[in-house]
Amino acid sequence: MIDIKKVADNADMIINGYAFTKCEEGFRILNLNRPDRALVISKTEEILETSMDDIEIQIVIDYYRKNKKFMEDE
Repeated sequence: MIDIKKVADNADMIINGYAFTKCEEGFRILNLNRPDRALVISKTEEILETSMDDIEIQIVIDYYRKNKKFMEDE
């Protein structure tokens, strides 16, 4: 089972209940309200893995695009 608190604490950014965490592949995104809904995207926004439906994927990618500047390396 996923430790939601640990995921949230280690996230690089949280937007509207979605935890965004950098990973080797790109970014892991977890719906903290529905932990069975997750997405992994590459740095070029290619979908690598998902358990989200198409609408939720689009919403999450829009959040990512609008806020990715906050996750960039300094």
